[in-house]
Amino acid sequence: MRTDTKELMNRIGYQFKDEHLLLHALTHSSYANEKHMKPFSDNERLEFLGDAVLEVVSSDFLFHNYPQLSEGDLSRLRASLVCEPTLAYCAKTFELGSFILLGKGEEMTGGRERKSVTSDAFEAMIGAIYLDGGMEPARDFIMKFVLTDIEHKKLYHDCKTALQEIVQAEHGQTLTYVLVEATGPDHNKQYTSEARLGDVVLGRGTASSKKHAEQEAAFAALTAMHQEDATKII
Repeated sequence: MRTDTKELMNRIGYQFKDEHLLLHALTHSSYANEKHMKPFSDNERLEFLGDAVLEVVSSDFLFHNYPQLSEGDLSRLRASLVCEPTLAYCAKTFELGSFILLGKGEEMTGGRERKSVTSDAFEAMIGAIYLDGGMEPARDFIMKFVLTDIEHKKLYHDCKTALQEIVQAEHGQTLTYVLVEATGPDHNKQYTSEARLGDVVLGRGTASSKKHAEQEAAFAALTAMHQEDATKII
């Protein structure tokens, strides 16, 4: 765990006037409980606020930049940009997970890499920036870390369908998902699945449910294809 908030502020490009807001955004419930902190000391309320700010900013951006899309298409595109896996992906760009304050149990079970933990902290940071500096710096943060590389990020939305369509069009074969590993205690299982075309592994993903692990595997496959050739199976 890193405790240098100045390093984090340099990474995100925003200097908090009230650094306690930043620490609040980084405080996971497991840490607050372990340290017997007062009620609402964790980042859940800030996450609630940040989620609302993110929805307003992303909706405004998509409305003005995608005039050709219908309401339904805009909703689907927004959903792909603000979903948990995408926000966790955004958080990785400045290694947010390494700065989060976690309880020992959460730390030992891999909480620092858990998408639900990092995506929640990411939204809490948006809420903290909004409270500290207002809408403009919050908008700047969202534009910098979320509303970029949209074509790549929207691959995640319904990526299993997208991958199947590519496989069907190019190969006429059925895509399969194989559960290859399940680890951890019953209350905190991690599943690993592979997206396969015959014996060829197209992508591999790990998540807290079998369904999400398959989605992660499909996303990994699409990302690999996107980097090479969107119609080729590697």
